[in-house]
Amino acid sequence: MADNTPSSTPPRKGTPMDKTKVLDHLAADADSRMSLARLLDQLELCRRRDIPTHSHFLSDGEQALAVQAIAAAGEIRWTLEGGFAAASRKVCRFLPDWMETPDEPPLAAVEVKLPREGEGAKKLSHRDFLGSLMGLGITRDLLGDILVGEDTGQVVCLASALPILLEQWREVGRYSASPKEIPLSRLTPAEEMVQRRTETFQSLRFDAVAASAFRIPRSKAAALISGGRLLLNHLPCTKPDRLLQEGDSLNGKGLGKCKLTKVNGLSRKGRILVEMERYV
Repeated sequence: MADNTPSSTPPRKGTPMDKTKVLDHLAADADSRMSLARLLDQLELCRRRDIPTHSHFLSDGEQALAVQAIAAAGEIRWTLEGGFAAASRKVCRFLPDWMETPDEPPLAAVEVKLPREGEGAKKLSHRDFLGSLMGLGITRDLLGDILVGEDTGQVVCLASALPILLEQWREVGRYSASPKEIPLSRLTPAEEMVQRRTETFQSLRFDAVAASAFRIPRSKAAALISGGRLLLNHLPCTKPDRLLQEGDSLNGKGLGKCKLTKVNGLSRKGRILVEMERYV
């Protein structure tokens, strides 16, 4: 079943911020500005014509910016959906007031069979799938998560891109592909490996928590943060002394992802008790 429930409580009513001011305030580079501009165009189209609209697929970082942009733009009903609950890439849907329950998302899914025998199946990767799809002229923002299993590969896409995948996608790596449409309920994401533990900290500084979470020296954590290579809630934060709070997530290339699931107060020695989850 698709994840149609709202991903956030709609922002309270207020004076909508000018689009240019929203972009100037939130967009750190040209790519972010273009992505946010397209999203806000769909938001305004929903308001102006009173119809449901949706964005392109957004990465984790783009979703984080989208939440801030929507809050700044004023009250509107919206959801984030990627075909299944744990999807990484999602589209943002804007819903008119008359639509009490969201209808089916504008998403589709296709599946191809992978070779069962030999080493070929093992060599097919996420990169093989993405490369073959983009070789068709499909841009990344039309594609959601790519799920590579032992004998199948599944791709979430915008419904508008589905005909291209079904009619033109004929090869993955050096193997032939015969894609077929499947319902979103048939998607089979791999189970995430989660390590749970409790740590104590003198303070919840970004560099201290990151060092503990990823088992790296604090000096290395500080360098990664200062260089913008360690993300806080999917966005760059270059301040090693930034104080974190319950619910914050940390991730970096090659390190995985960690989330502060609960801050439990102080230990007997006066240190802060934190429950953490690391996804590997």
